[in-house]
Amino acid sequence: MNGPFDVRSDCTPDCAAHALPRVPATRIARRGAAFARSVRRALTDGERMAEPGRLRTHARALLDALGIHVEGASSLAAGDGPGTLVVVNHISWLDILALLAVEPVTLLAKREVGGWPVVGGLARRAGTHFIDRTHPRRLPHTVREVSELLGAGRSVAVFPQATTWCTAEAGTFRRATFQAAIDAGAPVRPVTLGYTQQGLPSTVAAFCGEDTFAGSLRRVLAARALTVRVTAHPALTAWDGGLDRRELAALAGRAALGGRPVTAATGSGTVRPAAAGRSAVPVPHVPPRDTPAHV
Repeated sequence: MNGPFDVRSDCTPDCAAHALPRVPATRIARRGAAFARSVRRALTDGERMAEPGRLRTHARALLDALGIHVEGASSLAAGDGPGTLVVVNHISWLDILALLAVEPVTLLAKREVGGWPVVGGLARRAGTHFIDRTHPRRLPHTVREVSELLGAGRSVAVFPQATTWCTAEAGTFRRATFQAAIDAGAPVRPVTLGYTQQGLPSTVAAFCGEDTFAGSLRRVLAARALTVRVTAHPALTAWDGGLDRRELAALAGRAALGGRPVTAATGSGTVRPAAAGRSAVPVPHVPPRDTPAHV
């Protein structure tokens, strides 16, 4: 436990399993060497790695080295105007690479990610904003920070489940960062990440519970035909100001956690897809009404 508002996942390292036979040891060795070279190139880029083009290139190179194919969405932002709050289900450390390979958004992640081997260093150099969950009193500051980024036109990706699960259907979306989108008048883009092996659902990429980065990396290096699919659902916007963060989080979670459609009115506000190329209409700030929760 990292703080009083931590989320506990039911998933453990035992959830991670290959859907296909492992690749030969020679291929594992080649992938490991290629991954190490790609990491070294990325880290030697220094501060330049945060440049959007370089960030995307490095993320794709790392996934290629691991033998992972990315398919699905080609863009995550919802259009001009404010940035987009991209809300994503969380399965693995690979999620970060998959998102950056599609679009180099600003990432919001728990502080622990910064200490992960390899990924932590890459995340820091990529300009990731880290959350210290042991100090929940800082949550309003984090929300303001995300709102300012969105207002400046920068898209921000967050993992509202606050922990990892082995599939895209588990857990729920915490609501805190949705207030940042409301304050900035920004659209919310639900995104689903799913891992397959030759079309078969696979949990081999899962990084859950007491799993170690080394153990997870060994599984991924041995995975045959691993693909991550990035599904970007229609963007949501609280057009009339009647939708609060609780309702917005529920609708986004319904879309991202299992890909269920979002079309119905909820509460006193109506959620409509954000029109492409059209900025969201700012709505009044709604004071937080619930206990601080994870971002």
